[in-house]
Amino acid sequence: MKIKIKIGSKSILAELNDSPTARKVLDTLPFTTTFNTWGDEIYFSVPVDSQLDETSKEVVEIGDLGYWPPGSAFCIFFGMTPMSSPGKIKPASAVNIIGKFLCDPADFKAVMRESKVTLEKV
Repeated sequence: MKIKIKIGSKSILAELNDSPTARKVLDTLPFTTTFNTWGDEIYFSVPVDSQLDETSKEVVEIGDLGYWPPGSAFCIFFGMTPMSSPGKIKPASAVNIIGKFLCDPADFKAVMRESKVTLEKV
């Protein structure tokens, strides 16, 4: 399930997995919202209610897309967060892994000063 993440002048392809949470996110598309950053993570609320599932992780990889249940947030991990330690990228707490982005992580660093994100089905 491919999606497009648009921030500023960048359009970034991503692929959602077939997990129940990823399917819920896909069902809400398209939508546009504002986003926040936390270190090298972009996150924003999505209209999805889901609990931790079998995909959940407390340590993620560069390129992972996650869903954070406490904030109903879509998370894009492209580097270290404030809770990370050398070699371990840590979200604030466990996230469901819902997919991967298909670009250079530097593409996200280039748009961190933007304010809106749009998710669309491809």
